[in-house]
Amino acid sequence: MLFNSYEFIFLFLPVTFAGFFLLGHKGKKQIATLWLVLASFFFYGYWDVRYVPLLFASISFNYWVGHQLEAKNRCKNWLIFGIVMNVMLLGYFKYMDFFLGAVNALVGQNMFDLPHIVLPLGISFFTFTQTAYLVDAYRGEAKNKSFLTYLEFVTIFPHLIAGPIINHREMIPQFIADKTFRVNYANIALGITIFTFGLFKKVVIADLLAVYANEAFSHVMSLYCAEAWVGALSYTLQLYFDFSGYSEMAIGLALMFNLRMPVNFDSPYQACSIIDFWRRWHMTLGMWVKNYLYIPMGGNRKGEWRKMRNLFVSMLIIGLWHGAGWTFVIWGGLHGVLLIINHAWRKMEIVLPKVVNWAATFLCVTILWVIFRADTVHDAVAVLISMGDISTIVYMDENTRKHLLVLIVSVIALTAIPNPLVMLRKFQPNVKWLSVTVIIMIITLYKFSRISDFLYFQF
Repeated sequence: MLFNSYEFIFLFLPVTFAGFFLLGHKGKKQIATLWLVLASFFFYGYWDVRYVPLLFASISFNYWVGHQLEAKNRCKNWLIFGIVMNVMLLGYFKYMDFFLGAVNALVGQNMFDLPHIVLPLGISFFTFTQTAYLVDAYRGEAKNKSFLTYLEFVTIFPHLIAGPIINHREMIPQFIADKTFRVNYANIALGITIFTFGLFKKVVIADLLAVYANEAFSHVMSLYCAEAWVGALSYTLQLYFDFSGYSEMAIGLALMFNLRMPVNFDSPYQACSIIDFWRRWHMTLGMWVKNYLYIPMGGNRKGEWRKMRNLFVSMLIIGLWHGAGWTFVIWGGLHGVLLIINHAWRKMEIVLPKVVNWAATFLCVTILWVIFRADTVHDAVAVLISMGDISTIVYMDENTRKHLLVLIVSVIALTAIPNPLVMLRKFQPNVKWLSVTVIIMIITLYKFSRISDFLYFQF
């Protein structure tokens, strides 16, 4: 089920909301929690009910292993067992075709038939969420209250499909707090406003940009310079508005249920370095990789060379996490290289004008998004060559010129416009905010005729 659908907004959400707080108001906290868990399973199964048992099995397994870690005084063998099983599950569903295809290519013949396994929605997110829980349980930083509460932690519908990645020790206390089960009108008002802003970003902005991005990447071999830049910039903005819009919708929905989820974006296209970009983009994934991969590998504690190695490996993992393909691996690896260069540059203490730093960062990010978006490495190279072939700029027609100008102005505007969540820090439930929210919602609902999936569903 999509957030940007009539059935979600006018049926699923009101029924789930009413049932939860009606039960909570009567003091039936366990039943209210069960109601929310069942609603979340329904939300997940609405897409493809076949994978509901897989989700439940994954949750049951990780809860059991977490219980063993608590009962066995943090036995490392249980942690290794849990992580290996999670990695095997993710590897089978997400990477089997990729690995077998790579082996076939390496030996030069089709040794293995590719199974073409359908990827369960959200498997990367709920696998990472639960793996972090196991590590926290091993460290003594996570304690489960009940299986039902753990079910809610993993399945809570705002974040289940595409994040943000939530943390056990931050969310469990919220799930069991008495105030969570009581209607909070201020939270509801702010949650609806945040949700509406995110919905607008997805439906009105991202889906419009998708038209130009898809057009460019559908005929990569015949692009002129300006057309290639229109495609690259369109996708750069589309991905941001699509994913940040989803994250804000998730935050808004959770807040309506008195739950505070972590911020996932902090105006990443205002970054003036690659280091700064990764502190602003998909922040919950960045924190996950830092806490559960980069630091356990040694972080920056064992010399400069190992620090750079750990950075590069972490970015390779981030690339592979996004998708089973060489484009994602190369994208992650190149970001790792850029981070290494960025750290080395800082040691040289060379100061450049802020606008130069921003332009260089945004250019690098945009170029690498081309690799991320392209279907194959060959297609990515073709688009990048077209972007650099300024001799074809003379073939730019009027429509392309207008689109390119609008995209450039939009990018510049993003450097000055604050994140919606920052603007909403001054939110007050008054007539002004109500009017703005209603107008934005009406505009967004009008655009529902071109409903589309969220980009991160495929990752």
